[in-house]
Amino acid sequence: MTPHRRRPAVRRAARLVPPVAAAALLLPLAACGDAGELRGAGATPTAVGPVRLWPDLPPVTAPPLDYGESDTRRVPGVRVPEGGVRDVDPVSVVRAELAADAEGQGGGDGVDERTARAVRRCGTAPEACPVLRPYYRDLTGDGREELILAVRVADQQVAVRCYLAEGGGLTRVMSTVEQLVSVELAGRDLILRAVSAGIPGYEYRTAWSWDARQGTMLPARDEIVRVKPTPPPLAPLPPAGAPAADRTAADRTPVDQPSADRPSAGDPPAREPGAEPEAAGTAPAPERDPEREPEARTAYGPAPQARTAARAAAAGPR
Repeated sequence: MTPHRRRPAVRRAARLVPPVAAAALLLPLAACGDAGELRGAGATPTAVGPVRLWPDLPPVTAPPLDYGESDTRRVPGVRVPEGGVRDVDPVSVVRAELAADAEGQGGGDGVDERTARAVRRCGTAPEACPVLRPYYRDLTGDGREELILAVRVADQQVAVRCYLAEGGGLTRVMSTVEQLVSVELAGRDLILRAVSAGIPGYEYRTAWSWDARQGTMLPARDEIVRVKPTPPPLAPLPPAGAPAADRTAADRTPVDQPSADRPSAGDPPAREPGAEPEAAGTAPAPERDPEREPEARTAYGPAPQARTAARAAAAGPR
């Protein structure tokens, strides 16, 4: 049905609606007539452009220190099957790199000798193997997965490496060593959180991203982030019937420390004021009179039995 044939039908239906019903339908529409109107968000701050400082600085002629972020390395002796990097043994990849660098140096991202010996024994001692579980993700955006490895090294550090399958072999396109807090995958970015040695309460967060021009993973975003302190655990709430003074004392008393009202399990039993100390080997003390027994207490107030007896005494005989 074409649009110009629908409009007469709508008008005929409108004529069939009684006037009272039509007025009832219009009331909600009149009440929300201004719901979609535009409202001002307040004054807009003036845009301020960047100001260049020291514009007369001479141009740089000496190259800066190379940290090796864009270094790539072909892994010798490792072939990638038709199934891709998932068919490659991760331990064999690390062993191949160790064999190519017999001294275990490899620059700043090398593996120490102790870790290298543990890698060579992964077949006979798998529980002590420092090579962690591998992960796979398309980091380059070409539709094929890359291999992401991690190796525990000395000084509580972790070496993180990424490998690209090309030409039937593997090429290492990222390598770094950090005291890691966590590693995350966000899209095609590999985000590393590391401990800050010189700034307590902060950590380094680096996002490694694929750079097609360099053909490698680069630390595209590097920042220092403040870490929120972990709040102390809260003490359990006192019972609803406990007096206000006891609730205040319970709030001040840590749950894991003995207090004056709650001795620890290893403390000797308390003696009555003025009582003589018991000699070793003497007979046990006689039973105390329940009427003269001091009120038993816990960290949250009187013990349940003492509270029940106190309520009964206050109520009097029934």
